[in-house]
Amino acid sequence: MRLVTRVRPLKALMTKTVLGAALVASAAGCSGKPEAKAPPPPREVQVVALAPHEVRDTGEYLGSLLSRQSVTVLPQVNGYVRKILVKPGQKVEAGTPLVEVDAREETAALDSAQAQQNSSTVELELAKRTLARTESLNREGLASVQELERAQAAVKASEAASRAAGATVAQRQVQLQFHVVRAPFAGTMGDVLVRVGDFVGATTTLTTVAQADALEVSVSVPAFRARSLKPDTQLELLDQQGKVILSSTVFYVAPQTDPRTQLVEVKAAFRNTVGLRPSELLRARLVYSTRDALQIPALAVVRQSGQPFAMVVEKKDGKTLVERRPVALGTLGDMSYVVEGGLKQGDLVAVSSLHMLRDGMPVIPKQITLNDESTQPADTARADEVPTNAQRPRSATGGTTGGSR
Repeated sequence: MRLVTRVRPLKALMTKTVLGAALVASAAGCSGKPEAKAPPPPREVQVVALAPHEVRDTGEYLGSLLSRQSVTVLPQVNGYVRKILVKPGQKVEAGTPLVEVDAREETAALDSAQAQQNSSTVELELAKRTLARTESLNREGLASVQELERAQAAVKASEAASRAAGATVAQRQVQLQFHVVRAPFAGTMGDVLVRVGDFVGATTTLTTVAQADALEVSVSVPAFRARSLKPDTQLELLDQQGKVILSSTVFYVAPQTDPRTQLVEVKAAFRNTVGLRPSELLRARLVYSTRDALQIPALAVVRQSGQPFAMVVEKKDGKTLVERRPVALGTLGDMSYVVEGGLKQGDLVAVSSLHMLRDGMPVIPKQITLNDESTQPADTARADEVPTNAQRPRSATGGTTGGSR
């Protein structure tokens, strides 16, 4: 049996396709004008209402911590170290013995002085008894006036010798006390720099004692900035993430500028409650002034040819439309710019779908509230105000908050 397959000619297929298309076109022509496309529905965008918030004019610098009570311990006598009575890092009270210096020579000198004092006391007693007998004999006419005067002079000489011997003993006792070096106040010991057997003198550093409970922070600020400082100017200490760990007010502004750096030293005192250490370097921020100003989230700003714009949502002719409005921006805080012009309080600014919004485009606004961080007081600072020796990357300890326009 033989199968036969019949193939349609290509010309026949093309003819049918053309006829079908012609029929469709004829049917569409009978219905009149082509139907217009419907406009897209308004896009939903998130908006925030602008409101004034506190803006702080600040400067960030590198601060150095100083102990308000810190002393380098030196001996007051010469000699060999016999005992070391403390360890580095140990907390001590005022008067605690730290180091004992060899005092055998001074002890012998004290014993000699005390013996001399005893001798003077005996001689004084003898002179007083002699004077009493001479006075008795003089009244009876058995002793002359000259003998009486000689006895009186002997008593006065013995009294002077006794006082001198007593002063020598007191001096030796004080000198002997210097052979035990004591803590001048309560604090924490530093490293002990001597060992048993070392010979020390009045210029030999033994150790240090410092109090870390009360600290001072010292910063250097530009001279023109120092002129605006007041006694109640706030100074804040920051951690590496920029969070405030301690805060106080300025109590000292140097009366003169450093002639080499043209910077002015500023100090503030803190109660150390976070475990800071003297001589530590950390970020410090001075709050020069505060004011209320509008702030716009940084994510709501679009730029074209360097000009910043904001997409403001407002109602016109019963419609809710987007208007691209140029704005003047101030300094940049943590998450927002300070608005210097172009916007007013209550304006609704778009913060989503900015790349899809066009001027005059209808939208459906959905008002939101940004995170609490965006409503915190903005800190503004100028980078050129930070001393060159205090500048650091933002991820390190130093630098400035804010940015340029």
